Amino acid sequence: MDHKRAPENKNKAPRATRLLELDAWIDSSLYEAGFKSAEIWESITIFFRRFRVYGFRRAVVELFSEGFTMLAAGVVLLLALAQPAFYATSTNWRAQDDYAVTFLDRYGQEIGQRGIIQRDSVPVDEMPDHLIKSVLATEDRRFFEHFGLDFIGLARAMAENVRANGVVQGGSTLTQQLAKNLFLSNERTLDRKVKEAFLALWLEANLTKKEILQYYLDRAYLGGGTFGIAAAADFYFDKEVKDLTLAESAMISGLFKAPARYAPHINLPAARSRANEVLTNLVQAGFFTEGQVLHARRNPASAVDRGQRDSPDYFLDWAFEQVKELVPSGATHSLVARTTIDPDIQKAVEESLEFHLRQHGKDYNVTEGAVVVMETNGAVRAIVGGRDYGQSQFNRATRAQRQTGSSFKPFVYAAAMEAGFSPTSRISDVPVTWNGWTPQNYTRSYAGQVDLTTALAKSYNTVPVRLARDHLGIKPIQDLVKSMGVESELNGHKTMVLGTSGMTVMDQATAYTVFANGGLAGTRHGIQTLRTHSGEVIFDHRRDAPEPKQVLSDKAVSDMNSILVQVPEWGTGRRAALPGIRSAGKTGTTQSYRDGWYVGYTGNYVGAVWLGNDDYRPTNRMTGGSLPAMVWQRFMTYAHRNIELKPIPGIENPMVEPEELTVASVEEGQSLLDTLGPQRAMPPATTRQLRSLADAFRRAGAVQEASDTKPLSAL
Repeated sequence: MDHKRAPENKNKAPRATRLLELDAWIDSSLYEAGFKSAEIWESITIFFRRFRVYGFRRAVVELFSEGFTMLAAGVVLLLALAQPAFYATSTNWRAQDDYAVTFLDRYGQEIGQRGIIQRDSVPVDEMPDHLIKSVLATEDRRFFEHFGLDFIGLARAMAENVRANGVVQGGSTLTQQLAKNLFLSNERTLDRKVKEAFLALWLEANLTKKEILQYYLDRAYLGGGTFGIAAAADFYFDKEVKDLTLAESAMISGLFKAPARYAPHINLPAARSRANEVLTNLVQAGFFTEGQVLHARRNPASAVDRGQRDSPDYFLDWAFEQVKELVPSGATHSLVARTTIDPDIQKAVEESLEFHLRQHGKDYNVTEGAVVVMETNGAVRAIVGGRDYGQSQFNRATRAQRQTGSSFKPFVYAAAMEAGFSPTSRISDVPVTWNGWTPQNYTRSYAGQVDLTTALAKSYNTVPVRLARDHLGIKPIQDLVKSMGVESELNGHKTMVLGTSGMTVMDQATAYTVFANGGLAGTRHGIQTLRTHSGEVIFDHRRDAPEPKQVLSDKAVSDMNSILVQVPEWGTGRRAALPGIRSAGKTGTTQSYRDGWYVGYTGNYVGAVWLGNDDYRPTNRMTGGSLPAMVWQRFMTYAHRNIELKPIPGIENPMVEPEELTVASVEEGQSLLDTLGPQRAMPPATTRQLRSLADAFRRAGAVQEASDTKPLSAL
């Protein structure tokens, strides 16, 4: 027995020994590794002690260390903010549109051009040396030295501005300006400046300096409806670029800053003064000597007499996009577009907006505005996308989405009317809470049980919230607004019922057209016909446009109009009331008074007005019932002179007792009639007779759609 067990003990002993050896090796290895690490760390510590600083030098080092840490964090933050801007670079931004479109107004008069008619690009190498140097001396003297951002130039500009106690020089490089023109808007926000800076770096990395300069000279707006150096040389001086003199080059180079202000066909003295500044810049930059520019100073340029051409550029930009959407595949891109714009109404809107901003802009701390006017059939008669197209080509009427405030409430009430409510239905105006949200009325007071007419006319906040929470829900309201033609994306949040979702001015006018047009949606249009230069009609709105859709019932339209006509009579929009004409509308004021709206209509026209600031600064307590309503009232009064007044759908007494109309404005001074003169309109009886004749001719087939004469139906 003992003899047999001996081998087992022999086998177990070596195995235990090996395990003990492994454990000892691990222990010793860890000890040695730790010891060696400590030695290495001590050596590193001793080595770096040589660089240790004390006292003042240590404070400097610590300051720089913290600065680099903050810089790294700032770069990460800036990259996160700029990332959305780079999506724009994925499009084919290099390609020039191959469209060449001549635009006519509703009466057949030419109003402008868009597309390659801007003129073919002239290579930088073929442009006069004095033209290139004039641009660089004025816009970016260190263009060939910086990498897209010029901190030296920025410091110099800041010093000059401090010395002059005002803004006399800009800090943006030519590359930054190109980035803004190609990819961004003119909104004055920190987010836009961050994107602009990163896009400038991207352009410098992907283009040569010569290519950047070429794009800048080809695509900049230079006034008079012209884009690019070549078009400006032709328009202002009837010359090719290569034939420009130094004086003419200086005048064109001075247009980049503010083309509307310095355009020579509008203000020649201002243009010459600006050109003289450019000549001074050439000398200060070291590009020319005073003797070389002396002849140009003594013999300033004179522009070709183009008259006071006021191009409706905001409308043309929008109409150009409409054309590109309407042109059939394979059709020619050299076209003549007859638009829906009415030049008289366009001028009236521009005048009214500028008049009130000039009179009251400082008092209300408001600097910008946008307006869209349509006929109730959806024909867009005027678009104003800002005060000065030369200063900013960003179209605030079609591209800027601003919170709508209480001007959104009619959509909530319209959904309620479709759900069975009526203007006399009563709802409690008392404090309401919806999932932790407790909105208050503007006056912080409550009226108790009120009918829907009073609630909307007085713009109570609790009532639409209660309607949405207890009876409608958010989704039906959202669906109704979209069916009314609104293209802006609604946020779908419960606060949407009080207008926290952004919408464009164009969308506001489009949606309110449904109330003015008997519940029909899908009627908005800016192009009547598209023709080739040979006369072939490739698009006719009457023939090719989709049929409008009925999105509101007759009852809902009638109920809503019966409420909204009372807003300018005794509600929040009393300053919008028209003399002798019954109108309807709604005011809107957003949080902190950042936006003011008035959207109103008659049986003839719909107008949407927005006022505010590009940088979202609060106004000085401007409500929709103040300045926006006044702007609306002034141009609408003018627009309704000498036309056949139509009733608002569902209103028994569509017009006040007939009386001689005058422009009712709270302002002193000239009326719009005095400023612009009468509209190009005929008496209603004559208009009706001509329309009857036009219908008769059309039925007889005597009117050719391709005729170059003005159709009588447009009268």
